[in-house]
Amino acid sequence: SSSSSSSSTSTSESIEPPPLNPLLSQIKPSKTVEVFSLVKQMEAEGESVTSLCVGEPDFAPPSCVLDAATAAMMAGQTTYTAVTGTSELRSAIALDLKSRKGVDYNPVTEIVVGNGAKQCVYQGLLAACGVGDEVIIPAPYWPSYPEMALLVGATPVILETAVTDGYLINPAELEKCLEGHPRAKVLMLCNPSNPTGGVHSAELLAEIAQVLSRHPDVVVLADEIYERLVYTPDGETTAFASLPNMRHRTITVNGLSKSHAMTGFRVGYLAAPAHFAKAAATLQGQITSCASSVSQAAAVSALTEVDESWLANNSRVMKEKRDYVLGELERMDGVSVAVPPDGAFYVLPDVSGYYDGDDTRLCLDLLKEKKLALVPGSSFGAPGTVRISYATSMEELEVAMTKMREFLEGV
Repeated sequence: SSSSSSSSTSTSESIEPPPLNPLLSQIKPSKTVEVFSLVKQMEAEGESVTSLCVGEPDFAPPSCVLDAATAAMMAGQTTYTAVTGTSELRSAIALDLKSRKGVDYNPVTEIVVGNGAKQCVYQGLLAACGVGDEVIIPAPYWPSYPEMALLVGATPVILETAVTDGYLINPAELEKCLEGHPRAKVLMLCNPSNPTGGVHSAELLAEIAQVLSRHPDVVVLADEIYERLVYTPDGETTAFASLPNMRHRTITVNGLSKSHAMTGFRVGYLAAPAHFAKAAATLQGQITSCASSVSQAAAVSALTEVDESWLANNSRVMKEKRDYVLGELERMDGVSVAVPPDGAFYVLPDVSGYYDGDDTRLCLDLLKEKKLALVPGSSFGAPGTVRISYATSMEELEVAMTKMREFLEGV
């Protein structure tokens, strides 16, 4: 029997597995995976790594949010909810959007709660476009956008932006891009931006809306997940859907991960005209059904019980960290930030003077030699840059900036 089992093992090893979906040949894992897997491997071997990779806040959610999650579990709120979310949460979202952003959504027909904002972005894209369509993605971009466009069968079209404009959309360039791509169906608009931290002002958004008014079939997918982290004097961003004649063609995505430090709760939402929201709900009903009932109860608390001062304080602390990192980068030779970022918790400095602009090699050597993890900018469509997340402790930032400066001095 031992010989028969060994022969079957060798036979099975030589047999080709059945093929995968051909779509997967187009989808690439992000370059960040290379850095992340190396970080995990080094940590597993007992090495201590300073990481500025992660896009999540380093503070805990407000205690009332944690209490609400516990209370929901104890009260037996552990069953499925409606696919689109509990009525309490959808009403809280609608109230928040109306009172803070000046935009009206019907909580019954125009809001869909998903398992994180990422699911909502994907379902928004899947509802709005498909095979043969094009998706305009301003670069630098969040690496999931082009891959999601490919997953829905559309073609990503990269709209380059200028470092001197703070990587914000140039309306004239957008106009040119739309005229050159009559099959464009969606414009991805991440404001504030990951990975640049750039914030499109109300004036610039109005100019973008003006361009779009000449292209009435293009849907705007407004990813506004970082809108509570803005460091301009008024600390505000304009919701794209609040602009004149833009609500009917805008799919707004937001959530509580970045604002309330609830990344692991996996709860985000899509707010859009019923036409789009119903489509997203139909898709979600066949993909995941509802978001976690416990996370939804926690989200209600986040929107209704957390004091504005808690959010304002986090924003103030993040701004201090941003200012510290910008000051440190300024002291490094061959490192530049043309326009200081006004939002989110990222800086995307230009380091193209090193390694002939090969940011991936720079990041891998930095990790090996100094045990400092940064994300190569080429994974965001911004070669010759690195993304620094400053959403960590001040102590960690000080260590990281010292390591980076010492490494570049030695190159």
